[in-house]
Amino acid sequence: MSSMAKQKQVSQGSFWSELFRLGLYKPNQGRVVRQVTFVAIVVLMCLAAFEFGKISFLRDLFVGSKYLIPFLIGIVGLWLGYRVVNYTRFADFLIAVEAEMNKVSWPGKTELWSASCVVIFVIFAMALALFAFDVIWTKIFEVIGIRYTG
Repeated sequence: MSSMAKQKQVSQGSFWSELFRLGLYKPNQGRVVRQVTFVAIVVLMCLAAFEFGKISFLRDLFVGSKYLIPFLIGIVGLWLGYRVVNYTRFADFLIAVEAEMNKVSWPGKTELWSASCVVIFVIFAMALALFAFDVIWTKIFEVIGIRYTG
């Protein structure tokens, strides 16, 4: 067996076994994408915790559950976010995403401005054309008696 296959076989455990691991997987690779993904997961979990805090059934379970249950959901969300971005398959995907994003040639400020102006102009031109077609067809349908204005 090649060394790459051995390394892949050793590094990839099941999701549940990796959920309770403390170490980082390839800590110096894909850092930006992993951090942004972690923040997005934490924000979603905090929003879920906030919504769970508004459920009256959960607030009436016991004293302090109004704050305890959302706090626990937030802590679980932090841990899940941390572990998901270090899960080997997902981390490898995020590392590949960052590598591809580094290959992209991003437009400069003037190119971005001119492309945005073109898009905005086309959107308004299409809206004006659709409005004109709507007015014309409405008049045609009123003339031939299909549509009545009251």
